[in-house]
Amino acid sequence: MIVMPSNNSKALVHYWAGIGYPVGWLFTPENGKCRQPLEWIPYAVDNGRFSVWSKGHDWNERSFLSMLDYYNETIIKPRWVVVPDCVGDRDETLREWDKWHPVLEKCYDHKWAFCVQDGMTPKDVPSQASIVFVGGTAVWKIQTLELWAKSFNRIHVGAVNSFRVLMLCKKLGIESTDGTGWFRSPRMTDVLQKFFKVQN
Repeated sequence: MIVMPSNNSKALVHYWAGIGYPVGWLFTPENGKCRQPLEWIPYAVDNGRFSVWSKGHDWNERSFLSMLDYYNETIIKPRWVVVPDCVGDRDETLREWDKWHPVLEKCYDHKWAFCVQDGMTPKDVPSQASIVFVGGTAVWKIQTLELWAKSFNRIHVGAVNSFRVLMLCKKLGIESTDGTGWFRSPRMTDVLQKFFKVQN
């Protein structure tokens, strides 16, 4: 299972990737910057909705599209891109998919992730989605994680920042996770390294 510390380019991430730990990147459109992908670190692209929602900020559509323009031209393509969603809102997320996916599919050469939200069931996932991104609120996400894992082959789980949840994802055969908290303290970094060593 690949763990993607969001937007993190610390030397330790490069080192871990170099020694074979399953680490990757999840890029979000923060500060209008696009990070250069590297052959030895797999990456994916998020739309940034959760990040701005958690901070009470407005989402910048232009920054998201600029990221897609940039990564559309790179030789190393992202594993997938998250189509815009609405945190914790089933109906609005479905409307966002219907609005965005046809346009993105036409303009960009990427695989598209559908972000499931509170109240959704597997029947809500569009057939065109290449991967299911398990988003939503923290409690709902954990309560429904086994359902998603049993229903789809490719699953990514967002905002995972604990050893317990990492191990649950590993047990369920989840493809990848992301989290922003792994480098907030030496203790958290040690926890992530412990997970990698358990996997190896």
